[in-house]
Amino acid sequence: MGGPVSRPVEGTRQRLLTAAVESFHRHSVAGTSLQMISDDLGLTKSAIYHHFRTRDELLEAILEPVMADLARLVAAAESVRGARARADAMLTGFAALAVTRRTLIPVLTGDPGVADFLRGRPDWSALVQRQLALLADVEPGLGGQVKAAVVMAGISAAVGVDYPEAGDDLARVQDELVTAGRRTLGLRAPRET
Repeated sequence: MGGPVSRPVEGTRQRLLTAAVESFHRHSVAGTSLQMISDDLGLTKSAIYHHFRTRDELLEAILEPVMADLARLVAAAESVRGARARADAMLTGFAALAVTRRTLIPVLTGDPGVADFLRGRPDWSALVQRQLALLADVEPGLGGQVKAAVVMAGISAAVGVDYPEAGDDLARVQDELVTAGRRTLGLRAPRET
């Protein structure tokens, strides 16, 4: 008996998340209200409140799976020996994550509202700093930090661009993102074994 009831509720929740991402893309996080999302979906505001009381709760629900994926990538990269190998593991992992979540990553990383939200979540903020450090450790100092930030921001922005030459070949786009990141960081591709 519980199955049919939970499916529509989960369906509504997923529709809310999808509509929120679309609205964040069009209007930014700060420029999006729960009322706008309810209007887009033709739902009452109380239907949204059943799932999310605030825009921040909605944003957190959108970010949670991305941050969980990022946590796994950071932990895996930190377990690799050598600064260059760690950076390459982080780079290739982040490029894969960005391609997999290509409709979401550009929206979230370019929005000041998301940056503000992350600052309010010390665990997530620290995770992003660990990601940055893995990339920056190739070149200690300000130069490495700037290159790491350029790579993170560049991948985040570039993954949202349409590449007619690539068509639906997202692996090709991912390979190009990794190649550009390696050049920026001064990394060589690992030898084939």
